[in-house]
Amino acid sequence: MTQPSPSTQPTAADPRARSRATKAIAVYGLLRLLLFVMLTVVIQGLALLIDAPVPLVMSALLALIVAFPLSMVIFTKQRLAANAALAHWREQRTARKNWIADELAER
Repeated sequence: MTQPSPSTQPTAADPRARSRATKAIAVYGLLRLLLFVMLTVVIQGLALLIDAPVPLVMSALLALIVAFPLSMVIFTKQRLAANAALAHWREQRTARKNWIADELAER
């Protein structure tokens, strides 16, 4: 009888890695979207307050330009959590793909 080699066993994968990565990315994306909407409303409100009508598109573009770097600073914890969760899931997928490729190469 032959013993199964270590390569015949798939690497143990965390079954919740994908859902954690998806959740972390969704939270970060939602926070960035809320920041963008909030900045658009604030800019539009300030324009109305000083009685200088600004088109909504211009307010949204300015909010977009401001929200991108601001979200990188404000939501650092969420961004790093999303990156870590995605990296962990990717490592598992790569390990599994390599295991499958090794198994197919042996045949």
